[in-house]
Amino acid sequence: MADSTARRDDAEVATAAARAGAEVVLARYGQRLSRIDKGAGDFATDADVAAEEAILAVIRAARPEDAVHGEEGGRRGPVDAGRQWLVDPLCGTLNYAVGNMLVAVNVALRDGPAAVADPFSGEVFFTDGTTAWVRRDGVDELLTPTAATGLVDVNLDPPFPSAPGFRAVDLLAHPDFVAGFRPRVVSSTLALAWVAAGKRAAYVTDGGDLTESVHFAAGIALCRAAGCVVTGVDGVPVGETGRAGRGGRGLVVASDAETHGLLLSMIRGQGLELSP
Repeated sequence: MADSTARRDDAEVATAAARAGAEVVLARYGQRLSRIDKGAGDFATDADVAAEEAILAVIRAARPEDAVHGEEGGRRGPVDAGRQWLVDPLCGTLNYAVGNMLVAVNVALRDGPAAVADPFSGEVFFTDGTTAWVRRDGVDELLTPTAATGLVDVNLDPPFPSAPGFRAVDLLAHPDFVAGFRPRVVSSTLALAWVAAGKRAAYVTDGGDLTESVHFAAGIALCRAAGCVVTGVDGVPVGETGRAGRGGRGLVVASDAETHGLLLSMIRGQGLELSP
């Protein structure tokens, strides 16, 4: 019971922190933004930095002995901390900078509770590591994944580490994909929250092992707790070791096993080797 209470308390910290970041993102929307160049076409804005500071303030007040790894500020806090929070203060910076509202604020305790906030809907998707909910207007509802929409979000941003064996853009032209699904492109962890909530059937992205990525850790935790099927594009459960001796590559997150199996069979058809 004590552990369950502690995890629920951590979930409330994650929720409060994500909400604090979302309030900053919402307040600065539409304003003139200063850009911070990161190279290779990537950038942050002063809204990203301000949102991260708001998140850090909440975590520092509630968990002063914990470390934080933020996308903008890197690792901060006690060097010997046994716990670390992973923070992406504005997932979807490019969308935000051009006035698109498809963004999310991500806060996750490594291997623990997490929250994903949508600044514009006011929703906060969160998990204590076992169960997942969405909070709307102070009311919590359990998340229930479903493939009923037939919508699959696909991340088309480079790099493409699995090419030529797998490229997400090629998946969209696969006959079975065209027959059974309809593509959407959000390129935001918001898409993972939508899979957990039943607004999307699945989400697909290439990449390395994303379990400790500030961009994906919260979304992965949320989907796992909601009961989604979560693996890499190679079929290896994320965070586990596959035949190649490394964790799953990228993500295939599906609302159910049938949808997940269909997507993996299409990826296999593109020539990407899958683990047994």
